[in-house]
Amino acid sequence: MSEANTVAVDLGGTNCRAAVVGFNGEILHQIKHSVDHAEVDPEVVISSIKQVSDSYNVTKVVVGIPGIIDYELQKAVYVPNLPQSWIESLTAQWISSRTGLEVSLANDADLAAVGESSFGAAKSARDMVYVTISTGIGGGAILGGKLVHGKYAANDIGHVMVDLSAATEGGRYTPEMYGSGPNLDEQASEAGLSVSTEELVELVRSGDPLATEVFDRGIAGAAAGIVNLAWLYAPQIVVIGGGVGLNSDLVLPRVEELLNKYGPTGVEPAKVVSAKLGDSVGLVGAAGWWQAFS
Repeated sequence: MSEANTVAVDLGGTNCRAAVVGFNGEILHQIKHSVDHAEVDPEVVISSIKQVSDSYNVTKVVVGIPGIIDYELQKAVYVPNLPQSWIESLTAQWISSRTGLEVSLANDADLAAVGESSFGAAKSARDMVYVTISTGIGGGAILGGKLVHGKYAANDIGHVMVDLSAATEGGRYTPEMYGSGPNLDEQASEAGLSVSTEELVELVRSGDPLATEVFDRGIAGAAAGIVNLAWLYAPQIVVIGGGVGLNSDLVLPRVEELLNKYGPTGVEPAKVVSAKLGDSVGLVGAAGWWQAFS
């Protein structure tokens, strides 16, 4: 891995964070700006890159975006939480022309997978799967130290079908429909519990039977998606992050149970561990992006 510093940009619907990251994943300098949806172009990305890199010798930029990236053409094609007028400018070419730096665009879940693989909970494994269980459910996979992808990001685990009967009958049929925060809230409400996700989790910890039933069903749906990834890639480690997923005392045992029961046979079961890099995972992942992405 090159020992050059990298500029990392984490572009979200609310904030844009930028950082200079060392070759070893260390964040050397970081800034954050609000995202103004009234702007015609994503100027916040350009200004953030210039501001954060002012005092550092950098040549490369990785921009993480919560949406669909055309990796072949290096442009965003679907960004549900950002102004749609930005699509034409969210390209590596446009950002590079404005900054004079080499730019790569990355799906945020893929970037997180690279971060946990290169510097986090799975740095000892060559084959790993990363899953975030939060407002949505997403994931990425690393095999032989390389990110699994095609023209677009692969492993959009939140939207795979895990229940055909429910799909045909208009019910919940994807991991995200079961285990994401908003969908856990919905299922709790349907069961007669008027609680937030955080309150539901605390009820589960206190032993409330109804809350536990709702939570178990939701996490089982998310775990079904993880089982599918395990069959596809036979990873050594499954890393789970996200606001819901990081309740490790509740989530990890439930995922392990289904993975051990329904996961790949004939190979050593994957270890299920919590993500280590927290909110900085996308920034840190930029330092390993150029080596993992090919």
